[in-house]
Amino acid sequence: MRLMLYVLLLTTALCLAGCQQQEKGVILQEDIASDTLASNIVTKPIIHAFSAIIGEGIEIDRAVTYVNKDGFMELEVAGHNRSFGTKRFEYKVEWLDKSGMVIASLTNKWMLTSAAGKSPFTIKAVAPRTTAVDFRMNTRKIPD
Repeated sequence: MRLMLYVLLLTTALCLAGCQQQEKGVILQEDIASDTLASNIVTKPIIHAFSAIIGEGIEIDRAVTYVNKDGFMELEVAGHNRSFGTKRFEYKVEWLDKSGMVIASLTNKWMLTSAAGKSPFTIKAVAPRTTAVDFRMNTRKIPD
């Protein structure tokens, strides 16, 4: 029963930790915003440890493609990092022609990026040729 109460309290704390006041397009960093359970000196280690234990990480919210004025396909991937720590990872975008084959290009390589904790991120890419009609994007952990 006592364990159940602790889990309930910790879950409530995590929910409150993510509820920061934000105006559209404005993100207040921990050092500037009011103290929250996630930034409080006493509760911060507990909240961050719980975040790591439950495996919070990167989530993709949307991937949008469009053709720019010059006829090249562009990709914009928007996501957010649900964990409290910065997540570093690599991604690779491969552009596909109408038959589904990968278009060979020097840009088909792994690119390093990162997403700050509890923050949104955006990845943008432009196809190397106007013959691209689709894409494939892969991600991976940074090799040790």
